[in-house]
Amino acid sequence: MKINRQEALDYHSMGRKGKIEVITTKPTATQRDLSLAYSPGVAEPCRAIFENPEDVFKYTAKGNLVAVISNGTAVLGLGDLGAMGGKPVMEGKGVLFKVFADIDVFDIEIESKDVDEIIRTVELISPTFGGINLEDIKGPECFVIEEALKKKLDIPVFHDDQHGTAIISGAALLNAVEIVGKKLEDIKVVYNGAGASGVACAKFHISLGVNPKNVLMCDSKGVIYKGRTSGMNEYKEEFAIETDARTLEEAFVGADVFVGLSQADCVTQEMLLSMSNNPIVFAMANPDPEITYELAISARKDLIMATGRSDYPNQVNNVLGFPFIFRGALDVHAKAINEEMKKAAAYALAELAKEDVPDSVKRVYNVDTMSFGPDYIIPKPFDPRVLTRVAPAVAKAAMDTGVARHNIEDFDKYRQELEVRMGRSFEIMHNIYQKAKRQPKRIVFPEGENAKIIQAAIMSLEMNIAKPILLGDKAIIQEFCDEHGYDLTGIEIINPKEYSDFDKYIEAFYKIRQRKGITIVAAKSILLNQPNYFGAMMVNLGDADGMVSGLTTHYPQTIRPALQVVGKKDEYSVVSGLYVVSTKTNTYFLSDTTVNIEPTGQHLSDITLQAANFVKHFNITPRVALLSYSNFGSAEGDIPKKMREALRITKQRDPELMIDGEMQADTAVVSSIVDSTFQFSKLKGGANVLVFPNLAAGNIAYKLLHRIGGAHVLGPVLLGLNKPISVLQRGDDISQIIDMIAITVVDAQDKG
Repeated sequence: MKINRQEALDYHSMGRKGKIEVITTKPTATQRDLSLAYSPGVAEPCRAIFENPEDVFKYTAKGNLVAVISNGTAVLGLGDLGAMGGKPVMEGKGVLFKVFADIDVFDIEIESKDVDEIIRTVELISPTFGGINLEDIKGPECFVIEEALKKKLDIPVFHDDQHGTAIISGAALLNAVEIVGKKLEDIKVVYNGAGASGVACAKFHISLGVNPKNVLMCDSKGVIYKGRTSGMNEYKEEFAIETDARTLEEAFVGADVFVGLSQADCVTQEMLLSMSNNPIVFAMANPDPEITYELAISARKDLIMATGRSDYPNQVNNVLGFPFIFRGALDVHAKAINEEMKKAAAYALAELAKEDVPDSVKRVYNVDTMSFGPDYIIPKPFDPRVLTRVAPAVAKAAMDTGVARHNIEDFDKYRQELEVRMGRSFEIMHNIYQKAKRQPKRIVFPEGENAKIIQAAIMSLEMNIAKPILLGDKAIIQEFCDEHGYDLTGIEIINPKEYSDFDKYIEAFYKIRQRKGITIVAAKSILLNQPNYFGAMMVNLGDADGMVSGLTTHYPQTIRPALQVVGKKDEYSVVSGLYVVSTKTNTYFLSDTTVNIEPTGQHLSDITLQAANFVKHFNITPRVALLSYSNFGSAEGDIPKKMREALRITKQRDPELMIDGEMQADTAVVSSIVDSTFQFSKLKGGANVLVFPNLAAGNIAYKLLHRIGGAHVLGPVLLGLNKPISVLQRGDDISQIIDMIAITVVDAQDKG
């Protein structure tokens, strides 16, 4: 994916600077809370830990805290950027730990290239952490640092640049050799790249069963052979063998496997042709592999290939490893991450790839089929099963090898706890984006001269989720893009004042509104001066598939053109506004939050069905609660009465929909209340669609959840219209705009 420099800088600098923050996990609202958090209450856990050091895992965050440590000498292929230059990467690593495994991270950047100084620094701060992740430290120093720390510390020490790639590629290798019908101990393997990753991969693959006599290691000077003196060190010397091969090209002859951790375009088609039958090629240089996927596949049809890229089959991605390996290690308070734990992770990944892939995972990756074979030898990073397979396997290996301080008694229960802990709300929008990519739609932006809209439109095109149309003066838009280095290629720009079909638009708009007090002159003036009307007409006439607007205008200025031009569907008496509200563990769909002030029972039934149908876009089964201050008749009043009426009407219209009410909000979202007190209710598992009795309740609820509860909100999405029009909130950032674009595209796909 193409990332603009300014876009990346804006992402890291907007709002609160950087990507991470520290939050409290205990109440801190009162003086008593603070006295418990600090003095004098904190003395008690201090005494307990002094008496029993293992209690540090019970009374502090140590057991879920990892240090990501770097001196910035090998930053993401950028080289030696120094400690501060590497800090954004370390924060990013912390984000991945949190998103994929709910592990907290402090990033520690050390301003030193002295190996002994780094070792001593980490040793001194190690009591703070449950694990140490070394990152972006150049070789061979990284080997020395890791080995020393593993000997000195009683917590896991893991250099991901070495072992992450080794573990994931190891899983891929296990499955690849099985598919081609070969055995690990028999295959000849060529490694190109003798740095941290290359050496670690070779060692790990040997631990899985590759015969070291069949390994040829190459670096920039060629084959590492017995007696070579140029460019050698003790780590390369370990792989020096007796061989006549001196070049990478000679090493390829008769090889079964190539593992590349080097540089782009160093492998040719002729080299692949010299390999044995059914060769395996892991070209993992990033962002450009040692040989492109297209060249490799065109050279050998019997090839199994993996790369480090997400746009080709079999991506070797470290995020498949380190979050889940640390999760398992931390949950048993492991003293180390040993070879057996790494192998357990590789075997777990390899076995998972052989299981039937759920439809939900296929939808995320926009494919109809995904099954074990040459194009699927390792699981996908967004497969939620990776967490519940790898973390337990690592934890059990730690227990079996005696490095666990805490034993897990019930692994089925542990897997359930992992599912609850993660919640999976981060996958919601990922599904929408993948759907949008299947069939990008033409989305018109009436605020086409706005800087955020221009950037979002360009990004949506680069992401292949939309075909943007900007309304505005082309010269103004081009000037902004030239100033900031944005490429407008592929973006359609329309100035209504110069539009060739403008007369047709005037006539069509006049026909729609001629009995609503609009003259032909007024129609022309409105379309010329109010872009939201022109954009809505583009959608109405089929020149655009959807519209996104509202960033700089009041809500009524966007919804009014939508209602007047596009109109509601015939089967509904009203349209409605829905917000997607995501917490750490769940996603809820709140409606109506923006349109209907005091809906009737019939209106509420429309609102309910509109919301339920929308939720299905996310591959989620709607579970609807009609909210009130009453639980199933416990109180009387107009609101409970109309919610019961809405329930009756909706059940007649959609008997299969899981819905109940009227009910209080906590009854709706806390499944145990229904299970224990209202067993008669068919609403099981807690509601994910919340329908409010009036606009005041819905609007207040989503704003409180956002501002006080800290939930992520997206919307409002207008439902019930004939064609998709989405409303932005004033002040939305670029990521929120792109989310709305993706939702609008998927809505357009659904509406045909």
